[in-house]
Amino acid sequence: MRLDGAAVRRIWTVELHPRAEGPNLVCAQCTTRTPACEAASARSAALAHLARHARADALPGHLRTCQCRDQGCHWHPRHRGCAGPVLLALTQGRGGRAWRLADTCTACAAATSHTVLVPDTQLIRRHSPASAAPALSAHRDDTQERARVRETLTYLAAALPQFASPGARMLAVQCALRTDSLGRARLPAGLLRGMRLCGRTELWEELTHGAWLRYPDLRPVLVEVHLLDDAVLDQVPGRRSRCRAAHWALRPAPLHLPSASPPALRLIALILAAHITDHSTHTVDMEVLTRLSGHSRQQTAELLDRLVAVRALAAWRQRRDTDEVLWEPRTPQTGTEPRLRNPRPTAR
Repeated sequence: MRLDGAAVRRIWTVELHPRAEGPNLVCAQCTTRTPACEAASARSAALAHLARHARADALPGHLRTCQCRDQGCHWHPRHRGCAGPVLLALTQGRGGRAWRLADTCTACAAATSHTVLVPDTQLIRRHSPASAAPALSAHRDDTQERARVRETLTYLAAALPQFASPGARMLAVQCALRTDSLGRARLPAGLLRGMRLCGRTELWEELTHGAWLRYPDLRPVLVEVHLLDDAVLDQVPGRRSRCRAAHWALRPAPLHLPSASPPALRLIALILAAHITDHSTHTVDMEVLTRLSGHSRQQTAELLDRLVAVRALAAWRQRRDTDEVLWEPRTPQTGTEPRLRNPRPTAR
């Protein structure tokens, strides 16, 4: 038992060094040298090595701290500070030749480039089977689904090309959440029609061009997609829980928009809903909104204005000192006066 109150270091890093016989995996925490691996499996070997460290060094949640903060927060641009639960965050560096796995709060992970959150439910289950029992009795509201969608959006912001359109990102959310352990996702044609994305071949071409999936055969009633990113192969929780999150992403309460709304508007509403809190006024960093949506700051601000115009939001404003976006969902009480005032001038 720790009595000194000192934080436990939970940062693991590996690098892939090129060699004639194949890449050599070098771990900063291991004293023994690992053998060379095949180039095609080097990335999987690096991620598996990091996962073994995380399982071996499992720590109760109340003892885990944001390692980014302990390192002086130099992993990301300045933001309003640590917030949210501490999870494992995987960061890619040097074009895929370096990888870092560290305990990081959700706010810092969202502000760090090339970073995805890795829910450690599976790691804990493998370390201690008894610890999985409380998860089975967890209450069923949309908190879990919202968290899964938020993690998926964060992952896609790093995995997809920056030019990926809102429609392609909405499609990728469904594929990532519905995939199985072999990287296959099955999307019914009715689902695509409901999303108003049926027949949009250019969206599939975007995701194919970004080497995220193989271009599927769109003729069958059930479109089968093969994803190429290994990061989606070992997701937790199970597929059933992720499918519930995928269904929630289609109607993200309380910001569900008509399916005929433009994909850009539906995507920004989904991002806001995924970051909702227990307070009447919700906050999210503008940098997070722009990175997850692929839009500029001006485009994001215009989309927020449109959400107010279509009566999805009651109001929103941006705090210039912290770069926070504060927003209120519209309530059923039509006479309720919004607490926020948007300082943006109206167009004439």
